[in-house]
Amino acid sequence: MIHPTALVDPAARLADDVEIGPFTVVGPDVEIGSGSRIGPHVVIKGPTVLGARTRIFQFASVGEDCQDKKYNGEPTRLVMGDDNVIREGVTLHRGTVQDRGETTIGSRNLFMAYVHVGHDCVIGSDCILANQVTLAGHVKMGDFAIIGGLSAVHQFCHFGTHAMAGGGSIITKDTPAFVMINGNPAQVHGLNLVGLKRRGFSRDALKALGEAYKLVYRQGLTVDQALVEIRRRFQAVETEAFAASIEASTRGIVR
Repeated sequence: MIHPTALVDPAARLADDVEIGPFTVVGPDVEIGSGSRIGPHVVIKGPTVLGARTRIFQFASVGEDCQDKKYNGEPTRLVMGDDNVIREGVTLHRGTVQDRGETTIGSRNLFMAYVHVGHDCVIGSDCILANQVTLAGHVKMGDFAIIGGLSAVHQFCHFGTHAMAGGGSIITKDTPAFVMINGNPAQVHGLNLVGLKRRGFSRDALKALGEAYKLVYRQGLTVDQALVEIRRRFQAVETEAFAASIEASTRGIVR
């Protein structure tokens, strides 16, 4: 299961059925879960934990030291869940002690070719980052989020659950849950209706979200006023999640 040209440190902890391709390097403080397949010419450095059925393609660099100039060799971590796909040339960096000390990634995510995930990012599950997406340090992404190719996200930004960014977006502010954004600088273009319908959101939920969206973006209210109105008018789980994602913003929301 391990190609004879691969270099796997004896201190690495690999499940018995893990496949390691030719010329791949696995460091000493790396744990790889069952059913994982690591392609050729991959470098995995620890402390890093990869869950079950991880698939990594050639030339990816996983768990490397971060590019933060304050980083001084501390043993920070990268932790990933199960069933993640990491395509060619992807770079996933560990955390820093100035933040959580850990870059955390959930399960069932797709990182297309040449994606970069910076230090201390927190990514949920079922996300898609298309080709050459770049996340700066400390970015947070909710579940089922999609970012189009060649997009860049500024450090400390939040990108909400079920939100979508079109290709080439430059994202310097927080993106609320459920919305669709695009452009440089990114601007909001309505709800991510196609994605929400595909994921089975009910007609009532979509109607409530549409009305909540209008309160934030179309009625001339301040953000605080809009949040009060949303919570006064609706009791749906979806509208509360939308309001909470706005309330949690630290950089202001995409308008």
